[in-house]
Amino acid sequence: MYGDLSARVMEVVGRFGTWQEVYSIDESFAGLVGDPAQLQAAGRDIRAAVMRHVGVPVCVGVAGTKTLAKFANRIAKQNPALGGVCALASMPAGHIEGVQQRVPASGLWGVGGKTASKLKMMGIESIADLKAADPALIRKKFSVVLQRTVLELNGTECIPHTEERVDKQQIMFSRSFSTPVTTVEGMEQVMAIYAQRGAARLAEEGLMATSMTVTAGTSRFAAGEGSFPAATIRFTTPTQDPIAMVRAAVAAIRQSTVPGAAYLRAGVMFNGLEPAAASGMLDVFGTENSQPDVGGVLGEVRSKFGSTAIGIGIGGLAEAPQWSMKREHSSPRYTTEWSELPVVRA
Repeated sequence: MYGDLSARVMEVVGRFGTWQEVYSIDESFAGLVGDPAQLQAAGRDIRAAVMRHVGVPVCVGVAGTKTLAKFANRIAKQNPALGGVCALASMPAGHIEGVQQRVPASGLWGVGGKTASKLKMMGIESIADLKAADPALIRKKFSVVLQRTVLELNGTECIPHTEERVDKQQIMFSRSFSTPVTTVEGMEQVMAIYAQRGAARLAEEGLMATSMTVTAGTSRFAAGEGSFPAATIRFTTPTQDPIAMVRAAVAAIRQSTVPGAAYLRAGVMFNGLEPAAASGMLDVFGTENSQPDVGGVLGEVRSKFGSTAIGIGIGGLAEAPQWSMKREHSSPRYTTEWSELPVVRA
């Protein structure tokens, strides 16, 4: 539900910008034009449109650079009197400077705790201090990334927007376990299930993969030596065949799993993606793509009878394994599942 609402919010925000960059599941940059009054009005329109069409409250920060826009968004969140919208160009310069003097450098986008500690040793404690710092010195002592932050604080745009790539480079299926998996057999089961689900995603999006990487890991904070097996399998021809992927994933994890280690997470990642229609090479040697369209059949069955209706080998379980992520407290899928629509009675 969170992902669906996020997509709806981003679509509404995108209507107002000359360009849009979805930065994360709950953050987006958009290009706006106009004078200070128009920018302030645009911010209010965005917030009102998202609330009207999606029903989600958002805060909007408007400024000349991404760093300053994030700073403006922070002001909007922490000052209820602004109504969720802060356009720096509409605020008195003295007020902005006062806020920058009070907020520590660690409160700035891109400045972590360790960096803030090092800055403090140089006498740079607040955002205002960082803004007044010498960009060349900051680059020498830290990095070009922090130098760009200083320049952006002073109104020089240094972080251009990134156009979203339409062609995917990889697909990943990764989860943490509710209880540790400590046996080789258990990890084989994990990989059988994850490889099938990853193959299903490839089929849904009409893609084939040229390679697959399997990973697993114990807790980095557990006592003793950790175990983080990883292996990459390259297919002789691009494929989305779940049988080939399950076999490869199970074989790879079997060789690298340490019996007795308490694995808390695992994943499969498919790389070298290309459209299935482009993978028209004739497979005369009986390799991965020589299998019938098992993935298509599995997909049709699951779409009619549910995701657990059918599976391959040890991954074809009607009931979720004990190690599966617990979902008793998941949010109802109000926006995407008819059976979970809320019922209102008057």
